[in-house]
Amino acid sequence: MNQHISGFDSKLKGTLKEILTERVSELRCPSVFATLFEGEEKLLEFGVGESRIGGGSPGPETVYRIASCSKSFTSTALMTLRDRGLLDLDASITDFVPEFRQATGEPVFNPPTVRMLMSMSGGLPSDDPWADRQEPISNEALRGFASSGLHLTCAPGTRFQYSNLGYALLGQVVEVITNKPFREVVHEEILGPLELRDTGYQKDVVNDDQLARGYRMGMDGWVELEYSSPGAFSCIGGLFSSGRDLTKWVRWLASVNDEVPIVTGPLSVDSRREMQQIVTVIDHGDDLAATRSSSDRYYGYGFGLFSEYDKRYGHFASHSGGYPGFSSHMRWHVPTGLGVVVLENGTYSGAWTTATRLIEQVLEDTDFHLPHVDVWSITAQKAELANALIRNWDDALAAQLFEPNVALDVPFTERRQQIEGLISELGGLTDATEMQSKAEKSDSPLHLMWSIPAAHGALSCEIRLSPITPALIQTFLVSTDVNSPTSA
Repeated sequence: MNQHISGFDSKLKGTLKEILTERVSELRCPSVFATLFEGEEKLLEFGVGESRIGGGSPGPETVYRIASCSKSFTSTALMTLRDRGLLDLDASITDFVPEFRQATGEPVFNPPTVRMLMSMSGGLPSDDPWADRQEPISNEALRGFASSGLHLTCAPGTRFQYSNLGYALLGQVVEVITNKPFREVVHEEILGPLELRDTGYQKDVVNDDQLARGYRMGMDGWVELEYSSPGAFSCIGGLFSSGRDLTKWVRWLASVNDEVPIVTGPLSVDSRREMQQIVTVIDHGDDLAATRSSSDRYYGYGFGLFSEYDKRYGHFASHSGGYPGFSSHMRWHVPTGLGVVVLENGTYSGAWTTATRLIEQVLEDTDFHLPHVDVWSITAQKAELANALIRNWDDALAAQLFEPNVALDVPFTERRQQIEGLISELGGLTDATEMQSKAEKSDSPLHLMWSIPAAHGALSCEIRLSPITPALIQTFLVSTDVNSPTSA
């Protein structure tokens, strides 16, 4: 269940608006629109700059290209087919695109599976920005690419490489199974049921006055770019959407951790949660997921979503988008449900930096800390008995308290002698009988650490219960230094 953010005030809101205003004043983009929310509560909704040069500031209804944020919709379509029993994610791409050939003169690998392509481990090399200019090509042209020989730079399933071409091939999977155009499937199965009325693959999804224009910085200022037309590569990044709709989309994905998650829509809570877990680890820090290079954070790709784990803040799910004329980012913080959507109308302007600054500014200013694991009462009860056993060893009590592996690993006689030796080394235990719990270090409800005061230090104690019923102690550690246990 999500942990509530507290302390969001007008001063913080002002700081966030300054971050957004800087994006325009520093000529990163002509305009930016951002929504910051926690569950159903809108914490900030702010637009600045010009959604078209000479026009007004963007609002929640202003529609931008969301580029590769579209991949989360493509993966949702595939997961829907999987859940209906129509798609095996471990099927080879050649089952759907029999034209697939590997380029000659290279080490030969088996073709990638659907799962590998969904999780960016299909062996195809990273291909930005080539792929962003391929959107309008036909299915025949895409299959022509496949038949002419595709380069696999590593064995499929072994390494993260961000492949748009791989996602274009996944669009063909959807079409073969449904016998319908990919874009039609997304409209029928996702956009319609979730009432995302500002979202679609063509610019006329909304009235022209609601549509942001895309720009690049030229020699004499902002240069307006044409919108690409829909085609075989639309599944990699072709969607138009508003901040209003994209926020609704993020809420639907992120709600899986709510006490009462959103259950409407094409995918179950479990399948949406599955999309947000790391499938392919990212072992280098220069990709779209890498908001900051740090030993305190690691990255991976799930199904159409990046997944990040930070030692201080915990789990984030996200995706960026970059297209000629546009940049986008959606991000949510799993422990709190805090989410952000940022839309910018500058070519590859880096909306991910904007979104990351916003969400981490909130976590910093509100002094967020990851919640401790709630230790179950049965664990606490077993720890009390283990604590008494350490003070006054009794083989009969030990036999009732421990799983059989404990005595098999180290016989009770040896354990008793080791504990007595540690107590002697510390000058004996004090008379204080209250356990000094270290519940904040528990990594599961069946795990607990505590200390027992001694004349010259303390005993460090740790138990872990078995996964069966009744749960008994399977791991029993006693030491003078928690990092150097004397028994296991």
